[in-house]
Amino acid sequence: MRGMQPRWGYVVTAMVTPFQVHGAIDFVEAVALAKWLLDNSSDALVINGTTGESPTTSREEKAALVKVIVEAIGAEKVIAGVGGNNTAEVIEAAHDAKAAGAGALLAVVPYYNKPSQEGLYQHFKAVASATELPLMLYNVPGRTITNLEPATVIRLATDCPTIVAIKEASANLQQVGEILLNTSESFDVYSGDDGTILSTLALGGAGVVSVISHVIGPELQAVHQAWFAGNQAEAAELFLRTLPVAKVMFSVPSPAPTKCALRAFGLNVGKVRLPLVDCTEHETESILSVLREHGLSV
Repeated sequence: MRGMQPRWGYVVTAMVTPFQVHGAIDFVEAVALAKWLLDNSSDALVINGTTGESPTTSREEKAALVKVIVEAIGAEKVIAGVGGNNTAEVIEAAHDAKAAGAGALLAVVPYYNKPSQEGLYQHFKAVASATELPLMLYNVPGRTITNLEPATVIRLATDCPTIVAIKEASANLQQVGEILLNTSESFDVYSGDDGTILSTLALGGAGVVSVISHVIGPELQAVHQAWFAGNQAEAAELFLRTLPVAKVMFSVPSPAPTKCALRAFGLNVGKVRLPLVDCTEHETESILSVLREHGLSV
């Protein structure tokens, strides 16, 4: 079965970046959070992804964060987010991540400047050619506007040996299927949307790059363990229980709800940086109410 032994495991958490009261990155808490996530069923972590508020952290902060996390948990469990809409800067970020010890890279589709499919191909090919680190593509047209079409993904997977996976967050299952049908079994397709985990697995996906794994990591791991053990009905039942959590954790712009929940767990992750804002009192109570109904102690 495809996806039985994915490169980074089944549950990859796109980790939030803890901030101190005055807004600086809290590196001590970041290390503590990384270890806590691995203890709570995450197989690997994306550092400096969108959930890590990468648009508002500097190049120096990103490199320093990767370095301390790698030193704490090992390179093989660290995927460094390096994406952007300036190819030269993305290549510089890839070099920074490698120097900091990252084991792999995640690069999002360039946003705002709306490149063509040929532009996307040349962008990702240039990034992949600049480093020998494994590269995971990240398609999230809801944020970037531009969709990385299956034909382009297939072309990249064929032409660039270091492009080994995609985080697919288009919610387009036909697109997921086309990619899986036309790439080798060594190319891993991860759901990039917590609401499409089971459907992605049903098509042959490898796992999920998740946000809600911050709060229900063991349950997401159980979904995957049941699925790959051949217990599809159990996997479906477990997955359906996660949907209310997924819904509320994206009820306001991410990662504010995740940080709200983690603070309720006693983890000092701080608030979000502008232009994001923290959850209101009403939003906080709504989030925590759903988590309590789910059986979590918050």
